[in-house]
Amino acid sequence: MRAGDRANDQMRPISIQRNYTSFASGSVLISVGNTKVVCTATLEERVPQHVNAEQSGWLTAEYGMLPGATFIRNDREAAQGKQKGRTIEIQRLIGRSLRCCVDLTKIPGWTILVDCDVLMADAGTRTASITGSCVAVYDGLKYIGKLEAFAGMVAAISVGMVENEPRLDLDYTEDSSAETDMNVVMFEDRGFVEIQGTAEKKPFSNEDLSVLLEYASRGIEDLFAIQHEAVAKIQN
Repeated sequence: MRAGDRANDQMRPISIQRNYTSFASGSVLISVGNTKVVCTATLEERVPQHVNAEQSGWLTAEYGMLPGATFIRNDREAAQGKQKGRTIEIQRLIGRSLRCCVDLTKIPGWTILVDCDVLMADAGTRTASITGSCVAVYDGLKYIGKLEAFAGMVAAISVGMVENEPRLDLDYTEDSSAETDMNVVMFEDRGFVEIQGTAEKKPFSNEDLSVLLEYASRGIEDLFAIQHEAVAKIQN
């Protein structure tokens, strides 16, 4: 039996708290079990040079983990003078995923700056960042009166093979010992955005892949429901 007596296809408890900070256009605290990430969306009326300001807007993302987010303290990357390859890869994934949830042609000249700061990490930080940030982007667009640019929810979750069994929403203990580790991103009603799957210890079969994608699809459908429930709540 898994920690918390979870079934193999059962997610950890998930909550999304909107308006978590006071100054960002949209802000969310997402909790997935013991993983907690603050996601903010800031909208600025400017775009990078590679974007035609008259035709499109842009969305970019940054990701970071606080020193005390894990059992052993990690030095701040700023103190080291450069970002780690893992950080760069994760923030690119977040940015790619979230650009699906916005029709950028409807916000010409605007940039959505998404920041994901991990307060506590118990695996699944990148997938939690995507799921929480999507709600922050929704609130950010609503804040500037551009909600028509919101194209739909994007959410993500991890799956993996652990002890030769498929499991949904891995925690750190499972993630660190998994034979196969996979992150799945989906766009509401439109299918997969990205699938990142790696055999950590031994190859996985077509049958394993089918079961993992089925687990991920069902889990993400539940995440879409949680996102919609969050945005439907009246905010003070």
